[in-house]
Amino acid sequence: MNLPNKLTVFRVVLIPFFVFFLLYPGDFPYGNYIAAAIFILASLTDFADGKIARKYNLVTNFGKFMDPLADKLLVCAAMICLIETGQLAAWIVIVIISREFIISGFRLIASDNGIVIAANYWGKFKTTFQMLMIIVLILDFKTKFWGILGLALTYAALLLTVISLIDYIIKNKGVLKEQK
Repeated sequence: MNLPNKLTVFRVVLIPFFVFFLLYPGDFPYGNYIAAAIFILASLTDFADGKIARKYNLVTNFGKFMDPLADKLLVCAAMICLIETGQLAAWIVIVIISREFIISGFRLIASDNGIVIAANYWGKFKTTFQMLMIIVLILDFKTKFWGILGLALTYAALLLTVISLIDYIIKNKGVLKEQK
């Protein structure tokens, strides 16, 4: 297994630790800061694995499949936890997770037909904004500016989620026609 794939697997391994510290901050002083640090570390592995894979020609089908899946697991786990903490509305999380299921469905159909669909620009942009939103919401500094920033990032992430879904469907609608 090459380094980018190891980073992807590492990101998945970090998720339970992140969830633990985010949901049980009362049991640990500064648990939300520990959770934020874990989330930031996991997010940085997302950017690093792709750059390393492209720079050193280490792109694999495993990476093309697992990298977006690891992102989905991390981001969805964080958003579900943020519902629990009261920092994110359930309907927003439902819209975002629904997009992820739709894209995963497209990828499964494509995979059955021997096609690997890698993440595109809109998907990466969406993921970046979702990760920034999550970090700001977890840190929750209780200032007016921080609240406005969190709200702005939340709606930007939601808008980019919808735009990336529409773009993805338009660009890959042929996958549905190419079924075996």
